[in-house]
Amino acid sequence: MSLDRAALLADTSRIGAAWCLAYSEQVDAWLAELFAAATDGSESGIALVAVGGYGRAELAPGSDIDVMLIHTGRNDVEQVANRVWYPIWDAGLHLGHSVQTSKQALGLADDDLDTATALLSARHVAGDSRLTAELGGSAHAQWTKRSKRWLQALGGRVDERHASAGEVAFRLEPDLKDGRGGLRDVHALRWAEMGDRVIADHDDPSLVSAYEVLLNARVELQRNSGRNNNLLNLQDQLGVAKNLGLASSDELMTGIAEAARTIAWTSDDTWRRIRSRMRGPLGRVGRRSKDVAPGITLRDDELHVDPALAAGDPLMALRVGVAAARDDVAIERESLELLATTPTLPERWTVEMRGLFVDLFLAGRPAIRVVEALDQRGVWTRILPEWLPVRAKPQHNAYHRFTVDRHLLEATANASALVDRVSRPDLLVMGALMHDLGKGLPGDHTEVGMTLVATLAERMGFSSDDAATLVAMVEHHLLLPDVATRRDLDDPSTIERVARQVQTTERLELLAALTEADSIATGPSAWSPWKAHLLAQLVDRVGQVLAGGEMSVITARSFPAREQLDALRDSGRLITGVDDLLTIMTDDRPGLFARVTGVLAMHGLDVLTAGVHSTEDGRALEEFRVNDPFREETPWARVTADIERALDGRLAVHARVAERARTYGKPSPYLAGSRKSAVTIDNNASADATVIDVETPDRIGVLYAIARALAEMDLDVRSAKVQTLGLRVVDAFYVRNQAGQKIEDPNMLEEIERAILYNLTG
Repeated sequence: MSLDRAALLADTSRIGAAWCLAYSEQVDAWLAELFAAATDGSESGIALVAVGGYGRAELAPGSDIDVMLIHTGRNDVEQVANRVWYPIWDAGLHLGHSVQTSKQALGLADDDLDTATALLSARHVAGDSRLTAELGGSAHAQWTKRSKRWLQALGGRVDERHASAGEVAFRLEPDLKDGRGGLRDVHALRWAEMGDRVIADHDDPSLVSAYEVLLNARVELQRNSGRNNNLLNLQDQLGVAKNLGLASSDELMTGIAEAARTIAWTSDDTWRRIRSRMRGPLGRVGRRSKDVAPGITLRDDELHVDPALAAGDPLMALRVGVAAARDDVAIERESLELLATTPTLPERWTVEMRGLFVDLFLAGRPAIRVVEALDQRGVWTRILPEWLPVRAKPQHNAYHRFTVDRHLLEATANASALVDRVSRPDLLVMGALMHDLGKGLPGDHTEVGMTLVATLAERMGFSSDDAATLVAMVEHHLLLPDVATRRDLDDPSTIERVARQVQTTERLELLAALTEADSIATGPSAWSPWKAHLLAQLVDRVGQVLAGGEMSVITARSFPAREQLDALRDSGRLITGVDDLLTIMTDDRPGLFARVTGVLAMHGLDVLTAGVHSTEDGRALEEFRVNDPFREETPWARVTADIERALDGRLAVHARVAERARTYGKPSPYLAGSRKSAVTIDNNASADATVIDVETPDRIGVLYAIARALAEMDLDVRSAKVQTLGLRVVDAFYVRNQAGQKIEDPNMLEEIERAILYNLTG
């Protein structure tokens, strides 16, 4: 007796629920055979019961087989259990099992939520069917009797799970089962429904359809991976899409996002109504109804709309949205349905309409929930048709954590918290909402977005100057972060170029706030105290230029400091590491920068910035600001000792870095689909140096590999800036030849690019 899943796994005609049912039936038949052999045909007083997902006949390829062996006190129950369990383990399957009497199982279910919900799907597999029927009936009765208690516990579990697993609809790598809007949310609603009627009739069909989409994806994910995996990573998405007959991973993820939105919104709405019902009238004492606007009443923490006034007011959805966001309350369900039937909005916006739209987002983070609710009923895209192309649109790198539409809402919510930094809060939140709208259409998203926003701003009734500012915010939304993290802020050319592009102090303020809001919304690797420091330094210097400041004073170099130059005149070597700063003073020599970066790579230190200065009499000063991702305190004594050895030629730096890469370098599965390395050389970014930008997949020793290539080409590194964006490294190097000049020979520039790319791929 064995379970042969190969044919079923290879059967691509079955997907989703159909595949799960076929697999569950196959397991049923197998376990029934095992059970019959284990009991020698004597099945009275003992039953094998499927519970959980197996009980629902929803076994995915990697699912655990959850069963209970229910008995009435048979003496051979332990032997029967072993004869059933061991073949399952031998088959390499995960088994969730218990051996209990019905009384024991029900007693456990009386105190344990997981057991209580598992028994709600109890299904007979083999043995005495009377025991299974009694267990299932008693479990349902017990659940119903204690429904209020279980609903409170279940609702709390839903909240905890959402906080832990995040969003399904808006994450680039969603947890299909446990995330907000995932399969488990539907399970929770079904369990709640068994205790009390909670799901609205018109919600059930949409829940069924949405659940099917996620289950289809989960089955194919596990079919491809061969594991009990519910996290749909980037590298798995194309394979799942192909299995489901979809044209692209984008089509897959858009469908998943749509389904998860439906589940999440229905879940939130249902649990809000459940909790309101459980509080009862006494729980709502002090929450009297109040009119918040004509035709809009706040009652029981929900906004109710007067149908008579809504019928003639095309702006009612915006009025309700602003009120809901300001009071951070939900829109009552029937009122939300009513908003979907309000009159058509005017093509050209009135001043009142634009004011309401801006006020919605100035209300801050609660606006996100409002937009989600309006979007669920098709109201939001009636207000802003330009939203449709970015709705549920996935992004294509691990640097971003949200879909395009959710990223825009998150950025706008972040921007609303920064309005005290700008003179035009309205333009800040509108610029944040619009800055990536171009990602929904073909072409470069910035160029497309500029055209789109120019038209949109005119339709919204912004003045020509304000419209130009919004277009400029789209055009330059990456300017400040790119320059701050990739260019020398002590170089006058850098500051002058940014000042020319920004043009006014008002736009500089708006772009600075947008940069912070956008970066925080992007993901954890996009914003840090160090990036905030660089941005503040850049904004301050550009602001001084726009105010008429003297460039020579504004960009006076902080490196090297006068005391460093004085110390550098002394002969000998000085290597110090304090906090996050490494300083080296020594005799200049070819490859000095490369040797130091190699030692830093050996010790797992990430370089943020590097400054290099050399004198005519052959002395060199190098300063590195580093980040230690593994330790609270950097072991500078060991690091500086290894630098001493490397500079004396007593340390095999290249071999040591390669050894560390082999030991600790775990290739990310994302890198297979990551873009190749790219080198860009710019002779216009600086007046006295050639700027080399290198973008490459992140791995141990990347900076060292580039530094070795630059040393091979006899280039002096004047400064360097390094940043990691998700799984990509973006490094910038200011270099000069041995004569202290830019490199302008095209053949030489081509050889530099060749050397860098070889070291990165060789």
